[in-house]
Formats: sequence, structure tokens, C-alpha cells
Amino acid sequence: MDILNFLNEFTSHDLVEKSSSRRQMLGTFGSLGKKAALAAIPFGLATSKAKAATQTNEAISALQLALTLEYLEADFYIKALDSGVLPSGRPEAVYMQISKHETAHVNFLKAGLGDAAFDSPDFDFTAGGAFDPFNPNNDAAYAQLLVLAQAFEDTGVRAYKGQATNLMGTAFLQPALRIHSVEARHAAEVRRLRAAFLGDPLNENLLPWITLDNRGPGMPAVTQPVYDGEQNVVQAGLDLTTVTNFDAVSISQAYDEPISGEVAIQIASLFFDSCDKCPSF
Repeated sequence: MDILNFLNEFTSHDLVEKSSSRRQMLGTFGSLGKKAALAAIPFGLATSKAKAATQTNEAISALQLALTLEYLEADFYIKALDSGVLPSGRPEAVYMQISKHETAHVNFLKAGLGDAAFDSPDFDFTAGGAFDPFNPNNDAAYAQLLVLAQAFEDTGVRAYKGQATNLMGTAFLQPALRIHSVEARHAAEVRRLRAAFLGDPLNENLLPWITLDNRGPGMPAVTQPVYDGEQNVVQAGLDLTTVTNFDAVSISQAYDEPISGEVAIQIASLFFDSCDKCPSF
């Protein structure tokens, strides 16, 4: 049983139907946590300190970065579901499904890291007062939940891509790539929600992919670092504007760019309340 099979089970329609409330659903996460971890660990890996030490320092650092970002996302979606801000129907259902995915990712990474894992940081999703996303009396709260979800998912997609080379030769490369593609689907789905909220249900101005380094309509300036560098048109040393019939806009949409661990943590640190136990990157 691998991580993909587990995620399929974890997000089944039956499981959603059996969870009569958010609290009950989150309790189900806890009871399935050990199962998630065991199902997700690549065969032959243990969680002892000695086994973790056999992985390269680069691989451990990559997994710790991923765990930090997954903690951020998991905590965000749980708080969003508990806030009472999300509209019922599709928005709430989407956040519920994504929340289950992120919790499964956390369990996997903690189990794989073993003694190299660490407890979740405390997060401040107001970013020092810039946002108030969990306040049902804030008229802008739902818009802010969508903005933050898009920024977190886009950061995760780029960060996983940036760490792929550090996982080469380890049993964690394939699971990380599988998580990466799921995070990309999250990002696209959140954009669909934002498009509907902004009155653009056909995504004419809010596409599922990134254009140049544009953060998109309605995204505040504080999210710009998430999109810096996406305007790249050079792949494998080839300037694709000179070897294809496409312009920079089309090419930037066709290729997604990585970010380094340092950049990912700089973005995430905007939402750290305290992170004394976080590793350095």
C-alpha cells in the first residue's frame, strides 16, 4: 500500500459522508495518522535516528523544508474549516478535501524523518495584522482565505520542485513528486474558487496556471515573492522565444519554475508566530 493508494482511500466519498462534522472529521485524521505514516513510508525505511542518518544531509533538509510547509498548510486548512467563514457547498468541500491531503502529507513526512522530524511551529495567519482570515465578522475574510490558500499552494509546488535534486538517489524522490503533483492540483482548484468569487467563472482572467511573474487579480503585494522568477523563458539553456512560435506569456504558462529552500522559508516565515524548533535552511 503506497501513499497514492492511501490518499485515494483517505479522500473517498464514503469517508466524507461518514464524517458528520468538521470536528469528527479531524478526529478521524488522528485515528488514521499512524496508518497514513506506515502506508506512506517507502519500503525498507525505518524511523530511527540511525536510519535517518543514512540519508544525505541534503535529503533530510529537503524533507524538513517540506514538513515545515505542510505543517503551515495543514494548520491553515483546519483553522479555515473551524472558522465559520467558508461558504457551504463547494468551497467548504474543497477545503475539507485539501485539509485531508495536507494532514496525510504531514504524517508521511514525520514518519519518514523519524528523529529528524520536529513539532509544528506556531503560525500567525494574520501575518502581523495584514490579514484577518478566520474572523466571520470580517467581510473580507473569505477573500483572504482564498488568497492565502493560493499563495501557500503555489509556494509548495515551487518548493517541492526546487528540492527534487536533493532527493535524487533516495526512496523519497517518487513520493515527493507524487505530493508535488497533488499540490499543483490544489493550486488549480483554489484558483477556480477565486475565479468564481471574483465573478470570472470561466477563468478568463484567473487561469489555473501562472503567467509571467503575475500574482493574479486580487492577490496582495505581500504575495509577490511567491511568483518572482516565473517569467523565465529559458529551459535547458534554450531561449524558447527564439526557437518556438510562442511569446513569453505563452512560454511562461507552459513551464513552472522552482524556488530554493531559502526563498520558501522566507515566504513561510511571514506566518511564523514562533518557530524555535524549526531547522535552518
